[in-house]
Amino acid sequence: MLASLRSAALFGVDAFPVHVEVDVSFGFPHFTMVGLPDATVRESRDRVRAAIRNSGFDFPEHRITVNLAPADVRKAGSSFDLPIALGLLAASGPLTRRAIADTIVLGELSLDGGINAIRGVLPIAVASRASGARRLLLPPSNAAEASVIEGLEVCTVRSLAEAVEALNHPDAVTVVPRPAAPLTPASTSTDGGDLAEVRGQLLPRRAIEVAAAGGHNLLMIGPPGGGKTMMARRMAGILPPLTFEEALECTAIHSVAGTLPGGTGLMTARPFRAPHHTISNVALVGGGSIPRPGEISLAHNGVLFLDEIPEFQRRVLEVLRQPLEEGRVTVARAARTAVFPARFVLIGAMNPCPCGYLGDERRACRCTPNQIHGYRSRLSGPLRDRIDLVVDVGAVPVSVLADSPAGEPSAAVRHRVLAARERQRSRYASVGLRTNAEIRGGLASVACQPTPDGQRLLRTAAERLRLTARGYDRVLKVARTIADLADAASVDADHLAEALQYRLLE
Repeated sequence: MLASLRSAALFGVDAFPVHVEVDVSFGFPHFTMVGLPDATVRESRDRVRAAIRNSGFDFPEHRITVNLAPADVRKAGSSFDLPIALGLLAASGPLTRRAIADTIVLGELSLDGGINAIRGVLPIAVASRASGARRLLLPPSNAAEASVIEGLEVCTVRSLAEAVEALNHPDAVTVVPRPAAPLTPASTSTDGGDLAEVRGQLLPRRAIEVAAAGGHNLLMIGPPGGGKTMMARRMAGILPPLTFEEALECTAIHSVAGTLPGGTGLMTARPFRAPHHTISNVALVGGGSIPRPGEISLAHNGVLFLDEIPEFQRRVLEVLRQPLEEGRVTVARAARTAVFPARFVLIGAMNPCPCGYLGDERRACRCTPNQIHGYRSRLSGPLRDRIDLVVDVGAVPVSVLADSPAGEPSAAVRHRVLAARERQRSRYASVGLRTNAEIRGGLASVACQPTPDGQRLLRTAAERLRLTARGYDRVLKVARTIADLADAASVDADHLAEALQYRLLE
């Protein structure tokens, strides 16, 4: 007897439909699985056998062949457990429907017949709707993220026995309702603390505000204990809330990576990722035989913070060049090519020298010029050229920590950032861009055109600072963001002067 069900698999952050065909025929008992299954899928035969028996059904002691089509694409993951088990029960009798074309079935089986959560449900739901499916049958903990997609009925089952009943009597299944308000709530993340806790450091605070307003990359240089990490973690509190489209993108990436908590619908806070300096280049950008997103994709639409950035391996840092320019990562494999979104704000932090006290009035630096040069050269020139703002974070005297009043709170800074982002959104609405950092080519010369006085200042500074073409372009973008924060229609000399001071430490 032959049974056919529909499921789905992941490649990168995209999903594609998979037909699960199960044939039970007379012959010596044997379980064969074809269609390029990986080790996880092949192991499902043992989980399926135990789950069927422990659910009160008879496991067919015949020749079993399972085909996962298309057969020329490798399948990975444990989400095929449930459709394989249901296919066996359909071919042997307990499940009365042998061809189920309108329902996508997903789920990992426990040995007792329970159904566990899987990863990547949101992109699977999107692909299922595009393929013409009407219904999703999946674990309860994955229902929240699937229910945000319009045009699909989401049905949950807790056990194999419930799944058989749901397919035998599809009209009696309870459908999970869609959220009444699918848009992401405009909430402010306070997990990283408030900028009011930062005493002194007026220039770094201003640099963080400019970076948040325009989506610019930022490098902070200063001795240990100056507050670099503290300020970087407080950037989440001044970023605008995720839009619905951004929340979908972020949720899909984290769902595929398996970092989305169970029962979570759309993400409501922008990601903040801070990987350790021992991370590999594959873990940072993504990859593997079946590509999965790395840290820079998990930071999409959020912040990637690299603390002690010179301590990262050189080859790890160099792979950041493409995503910083293009906002995506392309991972090529023999069968297919995966493209991961990776548009994030990079914040780097480093000491001025190996010992950390170069320029510190309280402690003497013990490093030789060669040591200082070697330490700073770990960050290559092409990579530094892709960083828009470089700011000095000096040591804060104890008197400032003890006596100075609290700084401006995050809420006030966030108000200016939101206003500047809205100006950028309106300006670039016709071309689909969101921030000044994203503009390219001829659009930059139009949107960031300085006044005559500003043009003269920029020309003189570019010659003296020996700016590259990319550096020249990025100064203009930063100046445009500073003008947006000031609600200025044009970029004048004052805006360019402030933007240029963020290139002086190069």
